Amino acid sequence: MPQANAKLNAFPVFVRVEGETVAIVGGGEEALAKARLIGQSSAVLRIIAENAEPELLAFIAQFGASHVAAPYDASQLDGAVMVFAASGDETLDRQVAVDARRSGIPVNAVDRPELCDFFTPALVNRAPVAIAIGTEGAGPVLAQMLRGRIDQMLPPSLGSLATLAASLRGAAEKLLPKGNARRRFWNSFFQGAPAHAVEAGQLSRAHDAAVDLLLSNAPACGHVALVGAGPGAEDLLTLRAHRLLMEADVIVHDALVPEAIVAMGRRDAERLPVGKRKGCHTKSQAEINALLVELGRQGKRVVRLKSGDPLVFGRAGEEMAALRDAGIAYEVVPGVTAAFAAAADFELPLTLRGVSSSMVFTTGHDLKGNSLPDWAKLAISGATVAVYMGRSVAAEVAGRLIEAGLSPDTAVAVVENASLANRRRFHGTLADLPSLEARGDLSGPVMTIIGDAVAGANFERSEPLAAYRTASASVAAEGVQP
Repeated sequence: MPQANAKLNAFPVFVRVEGETVAIVGGGEEALAKARLIGQSSAVLRIIAENAEPELLAFIAQFGASHVAAPYDASQLDGAVMVFAASGDETLDRQVAVDARRSGIPVNAVDRPELCDFFTPALVNRAPVAIAIGTEGAGPVLAQMLRGRIDQMLPPSLGSLATLAASLRGAAEKLLPKGNARRRFWNSFFQGAPAHAVEAGQLSRAHDAAVDLLLSNAPACGHVALVGAGPGAEDLLTLRAHRLLMEADVIVHDALVPEAIVAMGRRDAERLPVGKRKGCHTKSQAEINALLVELGRQGKRVVRLKSGDPLVFGRAGEEMAALRDAGIAYEVVPGVTAAFAAAADFELPLTLRGVSSSMVFTTGHDLKGNSLPDWAKLAISGATVAVYMGRSVAAEVAGRLIEAGLSPDTAVAVVENASLANRRRFHGTLADLPSLEARGDLSGPVMTIIGDAVAGANFERSEPLAAYRTASASVAAEGVQP
């Protein structure tokens, strides 16, 4: 998976070309391909080719392009806003690139990325909407494949809908205050009655529906979505979660949610971190509840982004109660909880026919009392136990379970940073589990899975816990702190 901070070497922009000259040097297939691409715009095409092939001549005649039927000369580039070197001759293309740069004109040399100031994208055209797909020249075939998929996703009516939107932009800016109200109008425009009417080919009805929407004085209603961000990997976020992030006015997120997932929200959405990392709570739960209620009363669309699943150790119950009491609309969007991600990392069956038919999710923090919690009794009877935030309570969990009768040889799987590329996997037995507490090298979230079903996991890419326990004991015996 690409790193979240991967940098583009070529930044995509859209250049105004209406009425401007774009020069193409070349008379063959390469020149024709670029002419067809630029011919989708309102640019003035200048084809510089002493010996143009018949197909290119037919294109020039059909589209009214200017044809310079003479040997190439640098003066032929004068007045152009961009130049394509498409002769197929490396020496000539290189000269064109040098001449264009000397005149301050960006140049693209076909199939010669080292000579290019810019790259031409694969283009999905729904004018005035355009989607450009680039690979910095590395994979034109990949760009075309992506273009085909995106082209199938977008209705042919999208351009007409965008044109109608452009005609209403001035009125929307005049009648609706900047910010939430205006954004709500456009969301309803592009997803509601106007969009449906345009798709049906009823442009007059679409215009009337848009005007009705524009003149509606209904106050904005706040909405809070309690969204599971999953265990960390961006591509484990659900489609619904991604859609809500793109629609959110405010994203309220916990510290364990990776920045790469928060960044998947609308670029201009307000982002409010609320901590909730062990030992570093920037806001109390009561303060978070009050914040969500206040944002909802302001008419904001809020995404409360929680690591894993909101309903599994996510304090969602308290937040839902506060929203209900305040009369704020809300919904819950499930996420992939860390136990499932850890099991997937280990190819571990959480339930196994004839071995384990039940599961327990716990943090292990309820072991402080004298009585054994119900989940511990279930573990002894054969349930698979998933312990969240398990490193700090590992020794206590292991000790109490062994004391209660669970075999010290019961299989254990441990994952740090489940689902992420930098995850670490460990395996062993219940007797090995206490060694986790001494491991200062585990700084990420730790998930521990205990039970007979764990024996069915794939341990090829994991480290034995016992190795660290043995090493620690050896160092300690020599009087050195491990």
